[in-house]
Amino acid sequence: MMTEYESIQELPREKLLELCEMFSKNWLALDGLWFQSIEQKRGMDEAVEHDVNAWARFTETEARRIKEFLGLPELAGLEGLRRALAFRLYAPLNRHETVLEGNTLTFYVRSCRVQDARARKGMPYHPCKPVGLVEYTNFARVIDPRITTEAVSCYPDMTDESSRCVWRFTLDPQNA
Repeated sequence: MMTEYESIQELPREKLLELCEMFSKNWLALDGLWFQSIEQKRGMDEAVEHDVNAWARFTETEARRIKEFLGLPELAGLEGLRRALAFRLYAPLNRHETVLEGNTLTFYVRSCRVQDARARKGMPYHPCKPVGLVEYTNFARVIDPRITTEAVSCYPDMTDESSRCVWRFTLDPQNA
């Protein structure tokens, strides 16, 4: 079906949202394909090593851009982190929820497109905990350096079967 639009600037809100989701899917497909390429040629351990290295740098860039886009202050706190997590590249693709209690934000990834796709294809789950520790720690640190990160449940160390992964962020106002 041809569309009458000639540029992104002409798109109405509904089409822009659809385009954002398509861009997210395209980006995630590229991320998965390069990972699987290394996984098939060199094995899971080396693929995870490269994944950790890539995410360590990418997530800081992503967090800085989101922080600027949202106009968050330097010390954005847990509320700033909660908002920023909703603007990550894969946010439109994964179902997630956040619970803010005192100085702790818990982030539940209820559905994960990566793990769901691997399960559909009969592939082993991605051992995302080492990557996630670097990814979420660096992301949170850019949003507010007083935030520490811990994996509550993440493959291969699953403790919460209601989610694909669970992360806990704690704000230490003394640690600036």
